[in-house]
Order: sequence, then C-alpha cells, then structure tokens
Amino acid sequence: MDYTASEMMMVAAARALKNDDVCLVGIGMPSAACNLARLTHAPNITLIYESGTIGAKPYVLPLSIGDPELCETALTTVSVPEMFAYWLQGGRITVGFLAAAQIDRFGNINTTVIGEYSKPKVRLPGGGGAPEIASSCDQVFVIVSHSPRAFVPKVDFVTSFGFGTGGNHRQRLGLTTMGPSLIVTDLCLMRPHPQTKELLVTSVHPSVTREEIAIRTGWPVQFAGDLAHTDPPTAGELAVLRDLLNRSGQAGGMGPS
Repeated sequence: MDYTASEMMMVAAARALKNDDVCLVGIGMPSAACNLARLTHAPNITLIYESGTIGAKPYVLPLSIGDPELCETALTTVSVPEMFAYWLQGGRITVGFLAAAQIDRFGNINTTVIGEYSKPKVRLPGGGGAPEIASSCDQVFVIVSHSPRAFVPKVDFVTSFGFGTGGNHRQRLGLTTMGPSLIVTDLCLMRPHPQTKELLVTSVHPSVTREEIAIRTGWPVQFAGDLAHTDPPTAGELAVLRDLLNRSGQAGGMGPS
C-alpha cells in the first residue's frame, strides 16, 4: 500500500506510545502521532496540551495549543502554571513530544536561531515550554525531517538540553530524567548509545539505504549492531491516520512526501 514519508513518521512515532502513557503533546506531527495512537492501540493514553487541557480527545487535530477543540474534549482544563508546576515539573508526564529546527549528535535541540545569537541568519519561534519538557518529562520523543540542515554536529543554540556533550552530562547537571530516547525521522529511528549518548540509527524505514541516511546526517552517523527494519504502515493505521487528517483539513499529511 502506498504511503508518504510523513505518514511513515507519524505511524512510527505512534507505535512507540503505550496505553498507560501520559503524554505532553506538541502541535503538528506530534499531535497527529499521539492521536493516531489513541485511536488505535492506546485508547487509554492521556494527552495533555501545553495550554492545560488534560485528557484531550480531539475529533480534529488542533491548529494551536489554544484551539477550543481541546477544551471541549478534555477531561478538565487547568491553568498553565498548574500544568507546568503540578503535571510537568511534578514528574507526572511519561513522554514529551518535541520538534526541532536543528538537532545534534547528542540530542540537543535548537528552535531559537540559526547562526550567531547576536546576528542570526534566521530567528526561529523559540523555546516556549520545550526546555522544561526536555528536562522534566520521563523521556522525550523528537520528530524531525532528516537533512544535513537539521542533523548537525553541534547546534547553533541549545534551546532544549539533550545529552550536552555526551556521557553523563545530564546527571552532572542534576537531571534525573531520561532525555531524548527516540528520534523519528522520514528515514529511520534513532536512539542514544547507552554509554556515549550519541544518537545511533536503530531502525531503517522501508526502501531507505544506509548511504542515504549517512549523506543526510551532518556527522559520521553510526548504526546499531542489531539494526532493525521498520515495518511499513498497515492498511488499518493508514486508514485511521488519513481519516484524522482529512477531518482536520490536512489531507496528504505533513512535512516530507
């Protein structure tokens, strides 16, 4: 069955979520992946959006964290300070979903500037709640299209801390959470090496080659010894995802095709 690269990304990200997860959801692909999981194998997943909507079950994908669809379908809506202080910093969120303009080999994320901070080539939207999500959620999933512009040896600005310079850098800073445990791209899945924390390719998507991944990664990327191959989306997964995107006016998916 034909599918797009963006559909593969959303399906792969959805599969990584569990029925008992409490997930802080980002807009765009993270929201599509989380709701795909909710509508398939994880009906009891708790979705929390940054605006304070707890247990949201949107019929259409929200356009922003302030979309009324979220409040209408949530179990409750709390204030943003309560969401951050009680839910996020209180350690009650198992998975945080983030996107990235740049991500480096140790999982540090940049969504602030491209180039020097004082004289940037591009000024990006900024961090929002992402720095707190990166440090306080049990683990972080990142969805990002695979290109040398996005996958860089060192980010221009650390908006959201991953593993710093690698190794036990998180622990040295007093961070007790796992950090970025899964990177989902249109080519592969990546996870941190258990000791060095450098991102390794652990699963290759259908029809993608090692050479293609190497060319589109800005550092000499390493592959896991037990490299897996991602299963393609099933007809059932695609049907649910496409129905969700169609209802949301986003037919054709998001991102790379």
